[in-house]
Amino acid sequence: MTKQKSPLPEQWLQNQKAAKATQVAFDLDEKFQYSIRKAALDSGFSPSDQIRTILGLSVTKRPKRPRLTVSLSPDDYLQLAEKYALSPEQQLEIKKHVLDDLIHFVDKS
Repeated sequence: MTKQKSPLPEQWLQNQKAAKATQVAFDLDEKFQYSIRKAALDSGFSPSDQIRTILGLSVTKRPKRPRLTVSLSPDDYLQLAEKYALSPEQQLEIKKHVLDDLIHFVDKS
């Protein structure tokens, strides 16, 4: 008696399709990159989704929690800890202070 393979769940099929996709990079002049990024920001899209829109391709749903990210090295944490009078190990507290700085930056703009 042989076991029949059950059909893959829909999510697996989507992941399989995504794995077959190929990322394409474009070396464009800074002026063109800025224009596309600005249009994306104004439309609430990622630059990748903006390019898909320009090309007439379908665009996936927006992420539910769009985020800004920054990579922080151990040296960065040392600098920020000193700035906020904290220990470098207090990364959550440092993150809260960084968030406050970002909010104040926007409020000043």
